[in-house]
Amino acid sequence: MIDSHAHLDLADFDHDRAELFNAMALKGINSALIPAISEQRWENQLAIAQQYHCYFALGIHPWYVPEDINASLVSLENMLAKHAANDRLVAVGECGLDKLKPDFDRQQQLLSGQLKIAINMEYPVILHGVKCHQELLSLLNRFPNPKGGVIHGFYGAPELASRYIELGYKLGIGGLLLNPKAKKLRKTITELDIKHFIIETDSPSMTPYNATEKRNTPLILPNVASEIANLQKKTTVFILERLNKNFSQLFELS
Repeated sequence: MIDSHAHLDLADFDHDRAELFNAMALKGINSALIPAISEQRWENQLAIAQQYHCYFALGIHPWYVPEDINASLVSLENMLAKHAANDRLVAVGECGLDKLKPDFDRQQQLLSGQLKIAINMEYPVILHGVKCHQELLSLLNRFPNPKGGVIHGFYGAPELASRYIELGYKLGIGGLLLNPKAKKLRKTITELDIKHFIIETDSPSMTPYNATEKRNTPLILPNVASEIANLQKKTTVFILERLNKNFSQLFELS
């Protein structure tokens, strides 16, 4: 298993990161993709990714819109170019839109710039979208990316899922699926082909509703995979094989 979205570089893991990676290995979770959050944290993120042999993406999260968007976009482009030879750099992101946060117009400016960079440098994108699917779909139509990407933390119904899929995007499925009240998401998993999904945790965030620990970790990943298998009425082995294949295809891993 590979956790396709885990912020394992954050301070939440500083006290037990090595122990967590050991526990992940024992559960068959052999890697993770660490997405970026802000320009100021790129260097630490890259150091953690290198130390623990993780995949990574570079980008700017909509919660961290910089003062000078154009300057930060230049920095992002330079950083991507600097690490282009690293085969563990697989995407641009985490980027996106979030209507629960301020500066929505500037968020759209920042995302547009990152979408252009991803297209020009031939990377898929990892997208965050909260309460803004119409605006996000509009931008993805405006900046079509042949490499596609993933809608991280997807929680919507099959109709919304299909609109993203038509644009070449996969759906990141996490701990929300373990909540029986997540009816729209569970319907999406039941009705759509497994080829459209990858699994993630968004650690340390998006802790499942019934978890005893506040901090989320990749250790919940087997539960997510098992629930997908249950809803699709397939074996967990089949589901895991296909999810791994989806990850490898999306991020063009050999």
